[in-house]
Amino acid sequence: MIPRYQRILFWSLSGAILLMALVLLHGCEQAREKLTRHRDETPLAAPVATPSETVHLALANDGDGSITMVEREVALPEEPTARARALLTRLIAEYSYKNSAHPIESGPAVDDVFLLDLPLKPAVAAGGQAATEEDDRTAGVRLAPGGQLAVVDLHGTFADHHPSGIEAETLTIDSILGTLYANFPRIEQVRFLVDGQPRETLNGHADLTRTYVVADTATKPAMQGAGALQGAGEGR
Repeated sequence: MIPRYQRILFWSLSGAILLMALVLLHGCEQAREKLTRHRDETPLAAPVATPSETVHLALANDGDGSITMVEREVALPEEPTARARALLTRLIAEYSYKNSAHPIESGPAVDDVFLLDLPLKPAVAAGGQAATEEDDRTAGVRLAPGGQLAVVDLHGTFADHHPSGIEAETLTIDSILGTLYANFPRIEQVRFLVDGQPRETLNGHADLTRTYVVADTATKPAMQGAGALQGAGEGR
């Protein structure tokens, strides 16, 4: 017969082993979570004294290489350049969220956005043809206002830590272009800088030396608000 003190010692040791195993499993789970989740270092947006409004974000998906337009309620400043910067900051922040379909490390992404007026362009004369100088003199046709060039100045750490690869980098560029297209009807072209300087690629692949033409880059139907998006496109 096993003495009583040995039984007590056995069950005490068994309980201690079980407790240690549970603590070890909990520690492993925490370590795994830290390795698979980036710390959210995206700067907090400054308070904006304006009501929230519906905006459209062109979200990328690495799984199928698609761009899907979604709606978000965001409070944005009225000044156009600050508005564009805040909107792109929100777009990139979406990619730092857990379970993002296009994961990007959180942190400062867009330093600034500059909007420059493009040269005037010929107005459309009768018959759908561009007005010529002769039309201007004889019919009084005036040049129409041009669109805008957006210069997006990206943060250096964002570019350096962006997932490298032609598809991942292209999806980010297309996501920015599609978001600007849906929310800023006057923007027609986009140039990219990194830390205020020209840079050949985003992170080794996507070309940042060219001027991009703003277009609807969505490859899937809008999840919400398709009519509003169509209206934004018709405003061009």
